[in-house]
Amino acid sequence: MLGVAEALARMLAAARPLGESEILPTLHANGRILAAAQTSGLDVPPMDNSQMDGYAVCAADCAGAAAGAAARLKVAQRIAAGHVGQPLEPGTAARIFTGAMIPEGADAVVMQEMCETEQQGDGDWVTVRHAPADGEWIRRRGEDIQAGSTILAAGTRLRAQDLGLAASVGLASLPVVRRLRVAVFFTGDELAMPGEALKPGAIYNSNRFLLRGLLENLGCDITDYGIVPDSLQATRDTLRAAAAGHDLIITSGGVSVGEEDHVKPAVEAEGRLDLWQIAMKPGKPLAFGEVFRTGSAGGSAAGDNTDAAFFLGLPGNPVSSFVTFLLFVRPFVLRLQGIADVAPKACAMRADFAWSKADRRNEFLRVKRNAAGGLDLFPNQGSAVLTSTVWGDGLVDNPPGQTIAPGDTVRFIPFAELLY
Repeated sequence: MLGVAEALARMLAAARPLGESEILPTLHANGRILAAAQTSGLDVPPMDNSQMDGYAVCAADCAGAAAGAAARLKVAQRIAAGHVGQPLEPGTAARIFTGAMIPEGADAVVMQEMCETEQQGDGDWVTVRHAPADGEWIRRRGEDIQAGSTILAAGTRLRAQDLGLAASVGLASLPVVRRLRVAVFFTGDELAMPGEALKPGAIYNSNRFLLRGLLENLGCDITDYGIVPDSLQATRDTLRAAAAGHDLIITSGGVSVGEEDHVKPAVEAEGRLDLWQIAMKPGKPLAFGEVFRTGSAGGSAAGDNTDAAFFLGLPGNPVSSFVTFLLFVRPFVLRLQGIADVAPKACAMRADFAWSKADRRNEFLRVKRNAAGGLDLFPNQGSAVLTSTVWGDGLVDNPPGQTIAPGDTVRFIPFAELLY
């Protein structure tokens, strides 16, 4: 069995990023992967502007306020956001509002709470009881973004704030990686769909809902081939159909070594397997390889094997399927989409539980943060106990042969780092 780190490294080394892109309106690019770095064609902000509602002044006109001598200035103009004022004459002030352009001749803004206004026959006057520093409450041109600078790197998974940043420099559209085309199917004569009456020996197909939801979170286009009967021929037929129009095929179930587990021989007949068993718990049976689109009908003489769909076969137990998806499928999908850094951010936390059953495999325990700043363990860590994934908010990555005592420091990976 391969270790988790070695198996993942092999998979990521084999990943061929899609390299195909499309142009989308920035308004519709949320969640997509940026195909090329984006630079700004302008300074942001594009001009010096006011951070406050107040009065634009020449700081020298108000310097006496530091010694208690308030400055009395004529309000010569009013400047709202989106409007351009006139040059500021010495001894005058401009009523100015947040975001408005600083007029020529002004070098500070005094917030309105530090001013008193009065009306006289010759107009409005303001008494300033504060000596502003040069540049006070002024946003300088280009202090956020300078023209020509890179604002978003290629491979960025676009979030709301990224779209806002792109819009702030006037980018109406963005080049994004095309969606990954993923085929899924589920093996097992025992599987039934919710809404159907359960026959003796049957179970509901939870993995169909689990894996589709996880793939949707990653922005994939999904073709669902449903439940495939437990037969070698049916499995091979579905693999061939799926390989024709997809980048990646994901299956659930049938990857063990029983007489009714047909995925392994089917993939070997239609392509090749590079990995089979991983030294992890849950999730030991994990298959990785390719299903060829070219070559002989049987697939054993594939010819140009780069013309293939990647294949990932996940275990049938729902927790095993969930954990192997998070640790292997997710980073592989992200790498295919052109994302370089696919490692989740883990942190060190205190275990408030005991784990005395050291295993020779790398264990991933379902845990939840508690109010005391530690981690609690779900009491049943079985690979079929899907409740643990709903109760918990992350995994403890426990190395092979390691026991855990209360108070020990463990490596915690939050689900928030693994689900999107």
